[in-house]
Amino acid sequence: MAGHSHWAGIKHKKGKADKQRSKIFSKLSKEITVAAKLGDKDPAMNPRLRSAIQSARSANMPKDNIERAIDKSSINTELNFENLRYEGFGPEKVAVIIETLTDNKNRTASKIRTIFQKAGGSLGTQGSASHNFNQLGIIKVNKSEISDEHIFELAIEAGANECISKDDYHEIQCSVNEIYNVKKELEKNISNFISTEIEWKPLNCVLIPKNKSEELVNFFETLDEEDDIQNFYSNAELEQ
Repeated sequence: MAGHSHWAGIKHKKGKADKQRSKIFSKLSKEITVAAKLGDKDPAMNPRLRSAIQSARSANMPKDNIERAIDKSSINTELNFENLRYEGFGPEKVAVIIETLTDNKNRTASKIRTIFQKAGGSLGTQGSASHNFNQLGIIKVNKSEISDEHIFELAIEAGANECISKDDYHEIQCSVNEIYNVKKELEKNISNFISTEIEWKPLNCVLIPKNKSEELVNFFETLDEEDDIQNFYSNAELEQ
């Protein structure tokens, strides 16, 4: 769900499993609370909430945590989260898009600006980095759920533009406006989903050599640890 998934392959293993799980649960809870607050409390009637709960289950989030997050939407009526997007350039001038869910945009903007400055990057205006990306609806399904051939057929019938089978999961791509319609069709045959998100896919990647990757990885880790940041995307591709 959160940005961690977009660079998991390059993450350094530093014995932070529990801390990372806590961060992931926190971000998933926030999304569930907001989805429940903006729509119906019944997941069957609220596609965004249903997708958020499915993502939480995929991350092995306990049922109690999920229910607490839904309840929070009714209890904290004063709490208003805003979805805000920030764009900029990180180390090695890689383009970065950051999506936040915050109840204090001044605090969030200040934190993000500081992270960029410390990494030698710069925060830009809306549109400064996003022209390097395509925004797509992305639905991910574990490969153990369904075969390559079957998911491809279902995806095309559901109105998806593309279906790519990776090592561990199938990735169904569709237009942003169609994501929940496509998902609804897929749900007729599939019950478990890894995630359902609107993501930014880079048009072209910038290859970062091994000897320059550490600074960038540290920058990504700092973004990943920030509570207000739900997702982040970059056009960096680290040399293996």
